[in-house]
Amino acid sequence: MDRKSSNPIATYKRDALFLSLAGIFLTSLVLGNVIGTTKFVTIFSVELSGWLQNIVPKLVQDNGSYTMSVPVGVIAYPFTFLATDLLSELYGRKKAQLVVWVGFWMNVFMLFLMTVNHWLPNTAGVSGGLELFDGVYEFMIGNTIASMIAYLVAQTVDVRLFHFWKDLTKGKHLWLRNNASTTVSQLVDSTAILTILFIAGNLGSEVDTIGKLMILILNSYLFKFFFALFDTPLCYLGVKLFQDYEEDPGEYSLFER
Repeated sequence: MDRKSSNPIATYKRDALFLSLAGIFLTSLVLGNVIGTTKFVTIFSVELSGWLQNIVPKLVQDNGSYTMSVPVGVIAYPFTFLATDLLSELYGRKKAQLVVWVGFWMNVFMLFLMTVNHWLPNTAGVSGGLELFDGVYEFMIGNTIASMIAYLVAQTVDVRLFHFWKDLTKGKHLWLRNNASTTVSQLVDSTAILTILFIAGNLGSEVDTIGKLMILILNSYLFKFFFALFDTPLCYLGVKLFQDYEEDPGEYSLFER
């Protein structure tokens, strides 16, 4: 490459953007895995009118009301899909898939470090939260292993579907590939991770039937689904703001420059 014709400022900003998006992805991934299902939070609760009670599945009703309750880890996780969609659009499928694999092996490394720390002998009288550490470790192991399986499948589906729709529409209609890839992959993720945790007994004693598991899956997916709709304008905004640093090797670009 002719050094005089290169643009080091643009290259630096392109790299900084890639690292920032990868950082958002990895931070959301780690946080979601660590806190996982340690706590469930209520997003909203509504009283259903008569006609709504007839169309809302009885499975998710409680005395005529509906409450969306999701694990705190779910709140962080949708940001991973926004990050991979922006990475896919700006940097191409291979780099987006690379970040997915880095996230997977980073979780393996985190489990390795936590396991080493767990088995090293405790220094009596110095440790300030031994029981807390042991509780976090035991809970995190099940959550992270389940999450890693679900995550790898769901994120791979997301990246591949995104580029399937991008090729099919010749680079047009970002809203279509953004939502069509994310909504499907999030259903895969919600179903896989909660089913694994249910089988492993990591969801608490109250979740003891398939029906209750289905409620959790539905609530988790609905939250992710509405977030996917919300992140579409964010994805458009991100692509518009950073189009000058796009390096997708594909032939399609959303914005002509």
